[in-house]
Amino acid sequence: MIDSHCHLDFDAFDGRRDQVIREALDAGIHTIINIGVDVRSSVRSIELAAGNDCIFATVGIHPHDAKTLDDEAYTRLEELAVQKKVVAIGEIGLDFYRDLSPRQVQKNAFHKQLELAVELELPVVIHTRDSFGETVKIVQQYASRLPGGVFHCFPGDLNDARRIIKLGFIISVGGVITYRDSRMSRVAAAVDLDKIILETDAPYLTPEPLRGKTNTPVNVKYVCRKLAELKGIGEKEVEMATDRTCRRLFKLVETFEG
Repeated sequence: MIDSHCHLDFDAFDGRRDQVIREALDAGIHTIINIGVDVRSSVRSIELAAGNDCIFATVGIHPHDAKTLDDEAYTRLEELAVQKKVVAIGEIGLDFYRDLSPRQVQKNAFHKQLELAVELELPVVIHTRDSFGETVKIVQQYASRLPGGVFHCFPGDLNDARRIIKLGFIISVGGVITYRDSRMSRVAAAVDLDKIILETDAPYLTPEPLRGKTNTPVNVKYVCRKLAELKGIGEKEVEMATDRTCRRLFKLVETFEG
């Protein structure tokens, strides 16, 4: 099973990072994508990937930190993006809920990083909150030149999902899918299985029955279980399908099990 989106480099895992990785491997989580949110975390993601066969990295500037994407940071991002085991540009996008960077600054940073992804032929990991229409409007300008991408922790409704799938993107679902009558669960039930991948967003968005505790990659199994329930199929079928889609998106090596 693959956790397609987590943040093991965050301070929440200090002192127990190796243990968390071991627990995931012991539970059958064979691949983890660690997501960069700024230059520092992108560097740390690459370091984690270098030290662990099961981990791959993305590099990018989160919309919260868009104001930090000056020329120096962009040059550093270019250097990081071509490092071994970097599989995508992300997490990038727009967040008009917290507005921690000015909206136009967010848009400018989003454009620049999408252009980098096009240049390097890397897929993108997209964050959007209270900004779906604006996010898609920008993505449309690049979609035909990108090798795909994922809208992480998908926040939209079914029509929104169909809209981005038509553009060649997929959605990822996480712990929110296990919350009572969540919109994410209704969308996941209706979207074709081959357009979905699994994530935890650890240390955030812990699924039931562990909600309230720090999330870890091992908990992606609860997301898989809930998606299987929504689809009326076995967990193994969900695991195989979502793993295959994730491998295809991030150009990971296929295995006979997948």
